[in-house]
Amino acid sequence: MFSNKWVRSGLAIAVVLIAAAVVYFSFFQPPTLPPVIPITKLGQDVQLGNVKRISVNGATLNVTYRDGVTARSTKVSPEGSFEKTLNNLTVSPDRIAAVEIVYEHPTQFGDILQIGMAFLPLLFIGAILFFFLRRSQGGNNPAMSFSKSGARVFTGDQPTITFADVAGVDEAKLELQEVVEFLKEPDKFTGLGARIPRGVLLVGPPGTGKTLMARAVAGEANVPFFSISGSEFVEMFVGVGASRVRDLFTTAKKQSPCIVFVDEIDAVGRHRGAGVGGSSDEREQTLNQILVEMDGFDTDTNVIIVAATNRPDILDPALLRPGRFDRRVILDRPDMNGRKQILAVHTKGKPLAENTDLGAVAKLTPGFSGADIENLVNESAILAARRNQKTITMLELQQSIEKVIAGPERKSRLISAEEKRIIAYHEAGHALVMQVLPNCDPVYKVSIISRGMALGYTMHLPEDDRYLQRKSKFMDDLAGVLGGRVAEEIVFGDITTGAANDIASVTDLARAMVTRYGMSDALGQRTFGAREELVFLGREISEQRNYGEEVAKQIDAEVKRIISAAHAKANEVLSTYRAQLDAVAQRLMVAESIDRDELARLVARPQFAPIPELVAAPVASAG
Repeated sequence: MFSNKWVRSGLAIAVVLIAAAVVYFSFFQPPTLPPVIPITKLGQDVQLGNVKRISVNGATLNVTYRDGVTARSTKVSPEGSFEKTLNNLTVSPDRIAAVEIVYEHPTQFGDILQIGMAFLPLLFIGAILFFFLRRSQGGNNPAMSFSKSGARVFTGDQPTITFADVAGVDEAKLELQEVVEFLKEPDKFTGLGARIPRGVLLVGPPGTGKTLMARAVAGEANVPFFSISGSEFVEMFVGVGASRVRDLFTTAKKQSPCIVFVDEIDAVGRHRGAGVGGSSDEREQTLNQILVEMDGFDTDTNVIIVAATNRPDILDPALLRPGRFDRRVILDRPDMNGRKQILAVHTKGKPLAENTDLGAVAKLTPGFSGADIENLVNESAILAARRNQKTITMLELQQSIEKVIAGPERKSRLISAEEKRIIAYHEAGHALVMQVLPNCDPVYKVSIISRGMALGYTMHLPEDDRYLQRKSKFMDDLAGVLGGRVAEEIVFGDITTGAANDIASVTDLARAMVTRYGMSDALGQRTFGAREELVFLGREISEQRNYGEEVAKQIDAEVKRIISAAHAKANEVLSTYRAQLDAVAQRLMVAESIDRDELARLVARPQFAPIPELVAAPVASAG
């Protein structure tokens, strides 16, 4: 039901409330004092014999009557005896002798006690505040730990990650192996006067394993590992981030040798002078403190800073100079062999079918990062579990690849027979042009089943990893992308909005060929437009036009010429292979999906018979 923490908190609150009530009713409620009577009334009561006792304390008279009632009165003059005062009030001496008159001498202690009683409530409230402040400082109260770094610490007694858990980045492992050896045996390097890099910057696209590599370094060296994000330093108040940096580095030095890992350091390490707040900007103050702390490390501190970013171009130059982050380790997307190794790591411990070929899966995943591959394996395991299978087969892996690339299937979308026919011819146009043109990547699968936002898709994958692109391949790729629009024109004599994304991608590629790659015969070997990122506006890109209006017209004309040439090539292919286009489209309307082997057979057939299974009623599909 309730945890011990809640029980203790409830008891503490109850005790505080009870104590506050006692203090309030004891010190803040006005005490019930005896009534005050005039001195003449007191003289009359003494003369009548009603007074039993009078206590004289300076000018104050505390009167006790014979019936137990008490009262107060005041002497006219503090000096002199009270009997003389009664004589002046015409009280007979025998009546005065019948009253017990006691003289009290006020002490300094009584005054001090009264002062103490007045300040006691304040002292009690201060004690309560001190109690709660101590509890807040002892816990994880953000208000009381505002200037603390908040870095998460992983020590060697926890399950660690080693280089064996990281695959596909062999070169990065070799670079970081020196860091591990230095943490294990620092005397080996310092004895020869060597200085290990104080900061290591891991650079690579998202999902390539930068954080995993940093943890692997800590696991190999078996040292404490401090992990913090760059955004955790920056706060609204200037100076808080710098204070957190000082706290982090002070804590790290106490536990050296250790590793401090700062993820997404570009959040705080952006180029100075580009912010809105100028020199008082909180982010710049934090960066200044990081620069000072990193440059102030002693050679015997044995604290290594490892940072990760996918935007090294926007980091401040002072952060990258020797003595700070003076070593840069690149973690790029893995090649085919690296993807196979990563698949082996993520499928370890998972039941795979005997015919599972990780090499074939690696070949079908070009451009996948380590995170993408991990997600792929997880999706295939989930799919196999939903099918009540005991092992993961190639079918689940292949379907998971399609899901990761294009999104989940949406078979619930109802498509009319006419729209289904248009989608089928559209995708058949893509597939046929890509299948015929020699520089296009081989078509892996064609489908009119909706995935994500697409009504249909044509999956074409390269046979090998490619790092250079030829102009001839660009032209064939443009024709392949325009194949869907051209098929609509040939078959239906009309066009639809289904090619909107195709046209956008074709325009971007053609403009890049002209302005960035120098692939225009008319404009020559030069680039046009200097692209730069406005740092303080995030990802907004501005392009500085370093050319005139006449050149701009030529660029537009060249982009149009390239797209028109690709359109003409696609039109030529589909007009020549019109029979195969009809065959592929009709087969798609029946089977909804075609793999590469069936596509090759359909394209190679010179003659075909119309497939009679066509239906005119609406069907559940996704075009």
